[in-house]
Amino acid sequence: MSDNRPIIGITLGDPAGIGPEISVKALCSQLIYKRCKPIIIGDASVLKNVLSFLNKSELKIHAIKSVKQATFTYGTIDVLDMGLIKAEELKLGEVSKEAGEAAFQYVKKTIELAMRNEIDATVTNPINKAAINLAGHHFSGHTEIYANYTNTKKYTMMLVHENLRVVHVSTHVSLREACDLVKKDRILEVIQIAHDACINLGIEEPRIAVAGLNPHSGESGLFGNEEVEEISPAIDAAVKAGIFAEGPIPPDTVFSKARGGMYDIVVAMYHDQGHIPLKVVGFVYDSKKQQWDAVAGVNITLGLPIIRTSVDHGTAFDQAGRGTANELSLQNAIDYAICFANNREQKRSKERRKGYGERVYRT
Repeated sequence: MSDNRPIIGITLGDPAGIGPEISVKALCSQLIYKRCKPIIIGDASVLKNVLSFLNKSELKIHAIKSVKQATFTYGTIDVLDMGLIKAEELKLGEVSKEAGEAAFQYVKKTIELAMRNEIDATVTNPINKAAINLAGHHFSGHTEIYANYTNTKKYTMMLVHENLRVVHVSTHVSLREACDLVKKDRILEVIQIAHDACINLGIEEPRIAVAGLNPHSGESGLFGNEEVEEISPAIDAAVKAGIFAEGPIPPDTVFSKARGGMYDIVVAMYHDQGHIPLKVVGFVYDSKKQQWDAVAGVNITLGLPIIRTSVDHGTAFDQAGRGTANELSLQNAIDYAICFANNREQKRSKERRKGYGERVYRT
């Protein structure tokens, strides 16, 4: 009997943060192993330390040097051991050059594995941008690292929580620069990427809402000209191309409409415009417990030749080593990686069958 479970490569993230802890917690789920073959890319000694403070003696860390050596068996966590960090030398909860270097190399290795088709999808745990820059890798985030090492020019970030999906025209730039990047060609590009992403998720006729930049979407130029000069022309071009796109819709109502089911995805103009509504509905903090009851949501990079999903939160250095970190966002990210990988394989199978049928017909 063939095993069709996709191989999912999961980066450890910054080893001084909560990535190692939530990785172990996520892989305590037997359901994940029924749906995929997970493998951690990181350092085995760091994960062994996590098992000790979580009291997970029933789990085993299986250190390997290649994907082929993985067992993909529930109860055993396969780790492609990079040998970069020793747990006894690691200072949890602190920014360091050493942890930044390790986190960067985990990501780079995972990208290489996906580009060589050794794994079917990648999932990233949080990195610390200051740490990777201390290590000499001058990227503003995962998205830019992936774009660089896959030689991708047209890409965007998508955030997902339940039925709310958001893509961004710009992400890790200043607000001043973000306003300057609201241009017709880029907006049209993101609308097209959003449309394709929904199709890949199984949404046959995606409904796309495009947010305005200014209050009340500019009030016909009263509060700014970006809607008239850049956003509306991009929407018109998308509609002419056969895409269902509406807007510009005032930013203070567009997300409520999408949350209510009016739209399948929202095109946001900049980072916080898209992130804030997702985190309001996905992150739940309990002030009495002084901890997060839920940290839900997934960050997905669209436009890449490989699949990349991620948690939608940071390294949470203040929680590192305490055993209280919430793994829900990582579980969600793994779920989406499985979904994308399975849908991609189904499309490839259909294309192969179609090509075979055409060859037979010509013969």
